[in-house]
Amino acid sequence: MTSPRPEQSTPPQQQYADRSFRSPAAMAGGGLLLLLALWLGGDALLRGTAHTRLTALFALLLGVPLVFAFTLRPAVRAGADLLTVRNPFRTITLPWGAVEDLRAAFSSEVFTSDGKYQMWAIPVSLRQRKKATRQATRGAAKARFGGGADAPAPRATADQALDELREIKERAKDRESAKGEPRVRWAYPVIAPSVVGVIGLAVMLAL
Repeated sequence: MTSPRPEQSTPPQQQYADRSFRSPAAMAGGGLLLLLALWLGGDALLRGTAHTRLTALFALLLGVPLVFAFTLRPAVRAGADLLTVRNPFRTITLPWGAVEDLRAAFSSEVFTSDGKYQMWAIPVSLRQRKKATRQATRGAAKARFGGGADAPAPRATADQALDELREIKERAKDRESAKGEPRVRWAYPVIAPSVVGVIGLAVMLAL
């Protein structure tokens, strides 16, 4: 008679995948601006005089990192334990236990006991919010007068994103691994070339 094999416990799988938020409009605009800057700057570098080439080089060192920082870099990533907010010049890592509130009035913001941080990757469109409000009002009036069943009220994109973030925060509120202090890191690869570009451009324009 063979003895029963011991059961092997499998580690619990993550129930929810990480969520990422970025602004498609900002990314598209940033890509076009970078292409334009590289085209104009490249032409000046290839065909210009020595003074023009140096001026174009410093202008690119200033402009390209700034365009990247404000359009392509911003992102918000919501994991099971951490909320990571990547803004133009800083990356803020927030354990969910340190997050006190999430709001979207004129901009999307996350609040902690130490202050608040703006989430550049989730822009607030007041026009989109007003449109959603009008659609919800029309839908409620139609349902009230027998025009059909109640449909889900439309929500602006920023409000939908914050609803999702609040749900993730609620799931993590009692998890020990979601506790800790906020951490802030500066984006020196963006800041350093911009500073060099400002100084160099000022010198070249003064000559």
